[in-house]
Amino acid sequence: MEQIEIFTIPSPCQGICEVNNRGYCKGCFRSREERFCWNQMTEHQKKQVVDLCQRRKKRVMAKKQAESVSSTSKGKDVQDDLFKFDI
Repeated sequence: MEQIEIFTIPSPCQGICEVNNRGYCKGCFRSREERFCWNQMTEHQKKQVVDLCQRRKKRVMAKKQAESVSSTSKGKDVQDDLFKFDI
C-alpha cells in the first residue's frame, strides 16, 4: 500500500540547467528524463528522484573533497622536495 503524501514536493531545480559529463544537471543533479517528466510524476516518484539527487550530490561533493585533499598533499610533497634541495 502506497503512503499518501500530504505536501506536494517542489521541483529541486536550482536554475543552473547545465549538465555534467555523466548527463546530470549541475544544479539539481537530475537526469534529462527526470527533469522532463517531473510534472507527470506521482509524489512518491518525485520523492524517489529527490533522494537520488541528494545521493548524487553527496558523491560529487565527496569526490571534489578527495581531489582537493589530493592536490593539496601533492603540493606539499613538492614543497617538501624543494626544501630538501635547499639544504
